[in-house]
This record gives sequence, C-alpha cells and structure tokens, in this order.
Amino acid sequence: MPHLLYSLHLQPPGPATVTMMSDEYLVECKIDDDDEEEEKLHQTPPPPPQFSTPATPQPLLSQPESRDPYGINQHLKVEFSDVLAEPASPHSCDRVWIYSGIGFESARIWSYRCLTLLCAVPVSLLTGCLFACLACLHIWCVMPCVQVFHSCLPCARSLWLSVVNIFIAPLCSSVARCCSGIYVKLSKE
Repeated sequence: MPHLLYSLHLQPPGPATVTMMSDEYLVECKIDDDDEEEEKLHQTPPPPPQFSTPATPQPLLSQPESRDPYGINQHLKVEFSDVLAEPASPHSCDRVWIYSGIGFESARIWSYRCLTLLCAVPVSLLTGCLFACLACLHIWCVMPCVQVFHSCLPCARSLWLSVVNIFIAPLCSSVARCCSGIYVKLSKE
C-alpha cells in the first residue's frame, strides 16, 4: 500500500506547479487498488459501546464471576485438608474419613449460607451507612478544615516568625550574654 505525500499549488494564469512546503501543510493520500478497503472507508463506523444498544437486555444486577476480585479474603479459603489431617501411622476407616470430609464441607457451606441469609443484608446496610458517614465527614468536614489550615498557615507562620524575631530572639540572646560570664567549677572536697 504506497503512500504519497504531496502539495499542489495552482497559479491562476499558468500551469500547476509542485512546490516544497512545511510538513504541517502536507496531506496524506492512500493509494490502494483494493475495493473492499474503499467500501470500508465509506461505511459509517459503529457507535462506541456506551452509545450502542445491546442486542440482549442485561439484568440490573449481574453476578460477577469472582465475588472477591481483589483478593481481600484470601485468608478465608479454608478446606477440609487445611483443618483436619491424619498422620501416616494412625488412620481411621476410609469411609469415616470421606464422610467426615463431606460433613465438614456441607456444614461449612450451609452454615455460611444460613448466616448470610440472616446477616448479609443488615450488615451490608450498616457498613454502607458507615462508609457513607465517613465519606460525608471527609468531604464536608475534614477536607475543608485541611484547606483552611493550608490557606491560614502561611499567614500564621509569618506572624509567628515576627513574634519570634521581635520578642523571643532578643530575650534569648540577652539571657545567653548574661549567662556567658558564669563559670562552673566542680571540685571534690
């Protein structure tokens, strides 16, 4: 696919002349004999995904594949072999070991499901309210106070430097001069 860059300058009385120009005035023209690509150029592109209508309506609350995508609760992935294990010498019957594993997993899964059925919605509402209160306090109380301090501290700093230079520094230097003549001798008697 060859590309030609050219500039054409037409003069009214005479023939067309080709002149050298800076790169900002150059136009890129693609020369191609392929008709399929030419048809693609004349077609309107599809709209961006946010503006196109989906072919099938999606449910309001879709369940993601992973409910812990950031791995917050990796430490809670407990299996039967993480909790119970028999050493090589004392073994129980094989059926006892299999049924105890099934019982452990069933009790763990169904207890979790029952507890989440009872507690998940109220706890999520409470944590949502807690984080909303924290966000509100941060947005409307903490950050305005921080901005007030940032805007007032330069003035307070210059005021404090003036107080130190006018009152405290001369007082400290005069006390230092008064005390510079004092000598302390330690002797054993």
